[in-house]
Amino acid sequence: MTAGANWKSLIICPNQMMSGALVEALGRGLPQGAALQVPTYPPGHALGDMLATHLPTVCFLDMSSEPERALATMGELIALNPKLPLVALLPGNEPEIILRCVRQGASEFLIQPFTDDQFGQMVERVNKKIMAGRGDVSQSRVYCLMPAKGACGATTVASNLAFQFKRQTSKKLLLGDLDQFTGTLSFILKLKPNYSFTDALHHAHELDPAMWKSLVTQTSGLDVLMSPENSADASGSDQQDPTVIVDFMRTMYDLVVLDTAGVYGAWNLALAKLCDELLLVTTNELPALQASQRALSYLDQNRIDRSKIRLVVNRYNRDVGLSKEVIETALHEEVFHVLPSDYDSVQRALIDGKPIPVGSALGKAIVQMGERLEQKEPEPAKKSAGSSTWGGLLSLFSRTSS
Repeated sequence: MTAGANWKSLIICPNQMMSGALVEALGRGLPQGAALQVPTYPPGHALGDMLATHLPTVCFLDMSSEPERALATMGELIALNPKLPLVALLPGNEPEIILRCVRQGASEFLIQPFTDDQFGQMVERVNKKIMAGRGDVSQSRVYCLMPAKGACGATTVASNLAFQFKRQTSKKLLLGDLDQFTGTLSFILKLKPNYSFTDALHHAHELDPAMWKSLVTQTSGLDVLMSPENSADASGSDQQDPTVIVDFMRTMYDLVVLDTAGVYGAWNLALAKLCDELLLVTTNELPALQASQRALSYLDQNRIDRSKIRLVVNRYNRDVGLSKEVIETALHEEVFHVLPSDYDSVQRALIDGKPIPVGSALGKAIVQMGERLEQKEPEPAKKSAGSSTWGGLLSLFSRTSS
């Protein structure tokens, strides 16, 4: 799915054959996008109404049917919205008209036939310009927490990691619950938001700082974006592309911590690709270890870079479950951080709707993890699975996971 999958396109094209070819290209390249087709060159007041009502992400303009009127329309569009990307449509390579379009302010060109390669390159370039217009996002970092299986405590880790970042830095920070159907962040923090990330999705291409401020909830100086309280409100969101709202988050915040439902499905895979660091949260129980192996395999199959994955073992109790060394050997993955089992501290925090105290065992471990993530310590070499006294257990584990 392309970065501009939810674009709203304004197509001003009197040439019906050209318009039809463009709509076909849009259907292939941006299947979830919306398009408004205008078969004439409208006057300025009508253009203003279209921009205000349709809120297009990009405008495609036929430059061949009536070149002079098309150039005049381009000038009016630029006057109305200087940041709106304008894509000039041409039936062939016409250097003179191309030069006039460039001078008038065209952002891009599409020359018939509208091939998938040409269209895809145009989308990529225009999307970069859109994001450049929203601000510099190069320094922003997105941490995505994904449980290997249910009840691994990923939401507790995500919320407390965000509060720890808030304590250790003056950077602008967002905590987001992007679990479409079972998000519990509002319950943990005792918050009653009016809006959720589904509202951000619905208004993705008209987001601005003022609108965003109304969508998030503040607590202890931290901006929080919630999941919908009614799971019916999230219907269809698993088929949408979170790129636009995550990219917007990057323009607003230095650090973003996202809590998710897990690794599976198009929505979560998109988040895995978009984030800078993926914290896969598991426990040291055998079922969780098997789920972690399957999750890592799924991420590998979908080409999620292993270098961004950080394995976090939560509720660690060496006397009850598997040791850190056995987990690393079984998963062929270094354990990035271990968070101790601290039931009392977690329960008190849940009752109070507050972060886990930094003086508790778990609080101290989360402080250390936050410092490690922000210091970006070099990763040690990956361990290989060699001989072990746990060979029988790992052999059984391998068979049950295949």
